[in-house]
Amino acid sequence: MIKNKLLEFRADILLLTVAIGWGVTFLMVQDAIKNVPVYAFLFYRFLIAAIIMFFICYNRFKNVNKVVIFYGIVLGCALFAGFSTQTFALTYTKSSIVAFITGLNVIFVPFISFVLFKDYVRRIVFVGSFVAVIGLYLLTMSGTLSVGFGEGLTVVCALMFALHILFTDKFSKQSDVFLLVFFQFLTVTVLSMIFSLSLEEVTFAVEMDATFLKAVIVTSLFATVYAFMIQTYMQQYTTPTKTAIIFTMEPVSAAFYSYFAINEMLSHVQLLGALLIICATLMSEIRLKKE
Repeated sequence: MIKNKLLEFRADILLLTVAIGWGVTFLMVQDAIKNVPVYAFLFYRFLIAAIIMFFICYNRFKNVNKVVIFYGIVLGCALFAGFSTQTFALTYTKSSIVAFITGLNVIFVPFISFVLFKDYVRRIVFVGSFVAVIGLYLLTMSGTLSVGFGEGLTVVCALMFALHILFTDKFSKQSDVFLLVFFQFLTVTVLSMIFSLSLEEVTFAVEMDATFLKAVIVTSLFATVYAFMIQTYMQQYTTPTKTAIIFTMEPVSAAFYSYFAINEMLSHVQLLGALLIICATLMSEIRLKKE
């Protein structure tokens, strides 16, 4: 029992490093896509990640089967759908609103897990999810929340990210984690290339300036290979609901990194929101005696 708790705690800590990594690289990606189309950037990011994963799991390809390929495609499609709907939503509504609604996956995960998969979800984790949503609202919202096309797309985005977390939980326990990540990356790479060629003017002739190269290399290594390897492997030892709560630390780390990197000030309300998210993350670690 103690060993299982230690494994779960280690998994949660490593997942926290993933959320922090995503938050720190957010500003870097934001700068890169000012000059490079989004799908082209995703194509290069996941292409490099897929190549790296190919060499990491080269000796494991003898274990490839239809199941791990299928699972990888499902995860890749969910991940790409989340990125795509989020990208299109940004053209219709404010980034702050998109950030908030995307974070609602923290609520979707426990409910989908409980209703669809009949998983047991601890009450304190449900409470933590709601606290995280309040914190997200205070941290990210700078506009009036309305019901429009952009908001609808972002709800789909949140659902896709929620399903990605839930499917990762199920598939990682049934497949070779390394191969699962590789086929996930390969799927996102192919879909990004198709969308880029269809919707963008530049795909294979992007401007390889320092900003782009820095962003694509750092995100490929740390925000993609490291992040999804950790998520896929460590979700075997924790719950999808706790993972969703931990991932709400991404906008918190992004906000604090922006403060130190470009002196972007946080209001008192935003600081309160960040504090609530941190509290929600700590609440997810609490185990009541009756649970």
